[in-house]
Amino acid sequence: MPGPIAFQGALGAYSHEACQAARPDWEVLPCRTFEDTIEAVRAGRARAAMLPVENSIYGRVADIHRLLPESGLHIVDEAFVRVKIALLARPGVKLKDVKTARAHLVLLPQCAAFLRAHGITPEAASDNAGAAADLAANGRNDEAALASALAARTYGLDVLAEGIEDEDTNTTRFLIMEPDARMDRRGSTGMMTTFVFEVRNIPAALYKAMGGFATNGVNMTKLESYMVGGSFTATRFYADIEGHPDDRNVQLALEELAYFTSYLKVLGTYPRDPRRD
Repeated sequence: MPGPIAFQGALGAYSHEACQAARPDWEVLPCRTFEDTIEAVRAGRARAAMLPVENSIYGRVADIHRLLPESGLHIVDEAFVRVKIALLARPGVKLKDVKTARAHLVLLPQCAAFLRAHGITPEAASDNAGAAADLAANGRNDEAALASALAARTYGLDVLAEGIEDEDTNTTRFLIMEPDARMDRRGSTGMMTTFVFEVRNIPAALYKAMGGFATNGVNMTKLESYMVGGSFTATRFYADIEGHPDDRNVQLALEELAYFTSYLKVLGTYPRDPRRD
């Protein structure tokens, strides 16, 4: 089998689900942290990394934007996974028996209504699939885990309820990153380009830097800021645009951006996933 593709978390994690959907024929390599995931690719133990960047309910994944520019990897694809939360229990356990449910602190509020309606107390865990693995190995019959149906199959647990998330639009966007950039045009839905930049210390620099995208008709789908170097004055911006760097309007916009920036790095060019729509 080709691969492997590395991801953060235990087997059965939503990132594992993303790997199966995007690279179904590849082996997978679970890793403890995002840094370990990136290092697995840099060290040659994995061919690619599957990294979550944002969730439609929770927002940006903490620290991931900071890691991407220094990773040495390039974005080659994006993937969207609909987050379907399942309540998992040991075989034979009934819903009425469950008193507590464990999951990552980010996941717990996403199914708060279901837990409240069934009198189940949420408890924080370091990892969703890890909570499922712990339940299978050491859990009690009054405990449950909140994770994917894939985690249930992985650890031999029963699914007591599925699709219990409060919002039926709950989706996570992932980036697939590899050591070598791919600049070829792929797919039939257009291309995306992602980059990070820091503006020069001049008045209205960000406003002027963004002007080139408007005047050249380039659609910017995301612009986020985050601090770098522990300083309140050093701000870096992460941006997604529609188009390829070889497109003339994108070329002009990036040239204008470069004039107003002290740092500019393209992280990758990749096919636009139709699930964006």
